[in-house]
Amino acid sequence: MLYIQNHSDTVILVVHEIYGLNRHMHGFCDVLAEQGFDVMCPNLLERKLAFDYSCEEEAYRHFMEGVGFTGALDKVKAILFDIKDVYKRIFVIGFSAGATVAWMCSEGESVDGIVGYYGSRIRNYSDLVPQCPVLLFFAQEERSFDVNELISSLQSKPIDIHTFNGKHGFSDSHNSNYDGESAERAFSIMINFLRSMMV
Repeated sequence: MLYIQNHSDTVILVVHEIYGLNRHMHGFCDVLAEQGFDVMCPNLLERKLAFDYSCEEEAYRHFMEGVGFTGALDKVKAILFDIKDVYKRIFVIGFSAGATVAWMCSEGESVDGIVGYYGSRIRNYSDLVPQCPVLLFFAQEERSFDVNELISSLQSKPIDIHTFNGKHGFSDSHNSNYDGESAERAFSIMINFLRSMMV
């Protein structure tokens, strides 16, 4: 588990992609910590080394067979239970598979807000009714699902949804799909979203 403490009353629990606790997650957590938050990022894969992006199929198989969305949710919920009396506010931010796990956490009462970056499998849990504010980011280009169709299925819920130029992984500077402008815009919207709930 990556845990950065700033003695804040607000913690952000970051849920990684299928690749694990890689350079992108370390960098993202560092940037959040620079904003003054306490930051936690559990290693859901329980592997010392993260998967390389070139091993997408292997990483996907390992995540689905070794962890799965339900298993990941159980691990995250256990952490949320442990810290619910420690912090005044708890936010969950997830990427890809982690965004779907974050979305699944929005049903719980111990979370004050959710942010999900390109959570394609949210489409499998679109009936869920969030109990907290939710901010979702999607890339305009996705090869595995229809972005507009998913957004349309979520339209009736009180969710803030934004789409950005680029492809899946646009906010990850280590990814070949990185789009700097979209990444900066998304990060700015996210920080404003988090700050708005801390007033």
